[in-house]
Amino acid sequence: MSAAIEAVGLSRRYGRHAALDGLDLSLPQGRIVGLVGPNGAGKSTFLQIAVALQRPTEGTIRVLGLRPTRDAKALLPRIGYVAQETNLFRRLDVEDLLKLGAKLNPRWEDGEARRRLRQLGIGTTVSVSALSGGMRRQVALALALAKQPELLILDEPVAALDPLARHEFMQLLMGAAAESGLSVVFSSHLVSELHESCDYLVVLAGGRVQLEGDVDEIVAGHGRIVGPSDALENARAVHQVIAETRAGRQAMMLVRNSARPFDTRWTSETVPLEEIVLAYLRSAATTTLEDRRAA
Repeated sequence: MSAAIEAVGLSRRYGRHAALDGLDLSLPQGRIVGLVGPNGAGKSTFLQIAVALQRPTEGTIRVLGLRPTRDAKALLPRIGYVAQETNLFRRLDVEDLLKLGAKLNPRWEDGEARRRLRQLGIGTTVSVSALSGGMRRQVALALALAKQPELLILDEPVAALDPLARHEFMQLLMGAAAESGLSVVFSSHLVSELHESCDYLVVLAGGRVQLEGDVDEIVAGHGRIVGPSDALENARAVHQVIAETRAGRQAMMLVRNSARPFDTRWTSETVPLEEIVLAYLRSAATTTLEDRRAA
């Protein structure tokens, strides 16, 4: 399968700080990709480079087979983008935005945009300044979809929304993706809703990929084993350990690529996606802190 976005050795530095640090990443087309990580992980930087709002310091990136800055004229009409801050023109009303979108985008589908807005109960005569934050995000998404993009990129689209607005936004997004088969990449630091929102996941921390793959395969490929703490060394020798804890004589390990415990004294359990992601983020944070102390 060809890549929607492919990065090789991608770095973006601001002085001595590296927002991205030699990132190698290939995001498949036709999927809903969740890019998750803490604030400062490099998510926004990566997406801004993908839509030609920033240039990398090193490395290469291709979006739909094109280079964003060099091929911007050919690429940008094929991409829909919703930024972290929804900068709609507050002095305009929704009708003005629709007319502006029709003038600026050659593949504009006005009827679909109006249909989606009607479903959301957003009138076209309403001023943008009178809309709630959630409604402005919905309008921005409807406008991005009206471009009929092949790839939709969203930077923290639901971070500031209440639970109901967040649910409505994601329902609109997933419905549109199912209807058209477009590729979607969205960043988030909200881990709890990932399993329901995306089918491909990238965990990013410290400007590097910590975990990547099909969501169901990630869940199936991890497990928790529980057993006696005096056998920890043997367990570490057999399993790829992501995280471990001890409570008296008992130990628990989150492990990868292990179908069953290594001996009969240990039991295995399935682990939800949220716990897996958090374990990788904690591991990355610990490594970063140790690197800073060593420096």
